Amino acid sequence: MKTLLNKTAYALVAGALVSGPALAEEWRFNNFLPETRPESAQLDQFAEDVNAALADKDFTLQMYHGGSLGLPNTDLLRVVPTGAVEMSLMWSNYLGRDAPELGSVFVQGAISTVDELKAVLPVAQEIYTEAYNDWDITTVGFVAIPTLSVSVFCRDEPVNTLEQLRDVKLRVWAREQVETFTKLGVAAQIVPQEDVYVALRTGVVDCALYPALYAHTISLQEVTKYASFLYPMASAPYTIGVQDKLWDDTDPEIKDAITAAADALWERTNQYDADVENEMAAREKLVAQGLTWGEDFPDADREQFVAAVSETWAMLAEEAGGDALDYRARMLTALGR
Repeated sequence: MKTLLNKTAYALVAGALVSGPALAEEWRFNNFLPETRPESAQLDQFAEDVNAALADKDFTLQMYHGGSLGLPNTDLLRVVPTGAVEMSLMWSNYLGRDAPELGSVFVQGAISTVDELKAVLPVAQEIYTEAYNDWDITTVGFVAIPTLSVSVFCRDEPVNTLEQLRDVKLRVWAREQVETFTKLGVAAQIVPQEDVYVALRTGVVDCALYPALYAHTISLQEVTKYASFLYPMASAPYTIGVQDKLWDDTDPEIKDAITAAADALWERTNQYDADVENEMAAREKLVAQGLTWGEDFPDADREQFVAAVSETWAMLAEEAGGDALDYRARMLTALGR
C-alpha cells in the first residue's frame, strides 16, 4: 500500500489536528490556493451548498484557504490518508515526488485548446479517481481550471524570445516545466507560488512563468515590470479528496449532500467560453497598474516549446514506468494522437 511511505510521520499530524470520532461535527476543507483565486470563491459556494443542504444536521464544512492549516500541497498524498484533515483540494502536478506517474496525465503545455481539453477530461477524471484510490483517498469531486495563457513576467528587463530567456533565472511551478525549459537551454527552477513574490523581489529569480489571469492574486505586478505571452495551456482539474475510511463511515445523507454540491461545482467551473475575454481583461488591468505588456514570443519559439513539451511527456512516462505509460497512452488516445 502506497500510503505506508510516510504514514507514521503523518500519524502524529493526524493526532494533533483531529479530535473526536471519525464523523466530525465540523469537516475542515484544506484549500492551498489563495483566497483571492476564482476557484476559492467557487469552493466557498461548494461549502455553502453543503451546509445549506445539511442545515438540520449536526454537520458543518469549513473552508481554510491559502494553506492556512499548514499542510504542504506536495505532502497531501501522505496527509489525507491519515485523516489529518477531513477534506482537501489536490492537484496532480504538485504530487510528483510521491506519485511520479501522475505527472504523465497532464503535462504543462501539451494540451492547448478547449476542444482537446474537453476530449481528455473524462479520461483524466477516471485516471485520477483510480490513482488516488491507490492512496486510500476517495475522490468526491473535481474543480475545472480555465484554459490559461501562460506568460513570462520579468523584474528588470522585457523578455519575449527564447534567446533572451536563456540569460535569466526563470521560476516555474512543476518538474515537467523544468525538464522542458532545460531542453531549451533555459535555467528554470521550481518556486512555490507563496514564495514567488519574495523570490522576485530578492533576485532569487529574474522572471516568473505565470498566467496573467491570476497574477494579481500574488501581487505579481508589484515585483515585475514586464510581461509577454509564451504559450496557451489547458490544465488538469483539481480533485477533492477524502480519506477512504472517513468517507465509508460517513452518514449517507451527508455523502449525498457533498456529492450533489460537488456535481454543481463541476458544472459551474467546467465552462470555457469567457476564458479569452477574461485573459485580455486581466492584462489590461495589469497594464493599468504599471506593468508593460510586450510582444508575444514569436511563433517559431512557441513551436520549439511545444516540441520540447512532447519530448518531456514521453520522457516522464518512460521514467515513471508502470501506470504512467498507461495513463499517457489513454490520454493520447482521447486526443487522437
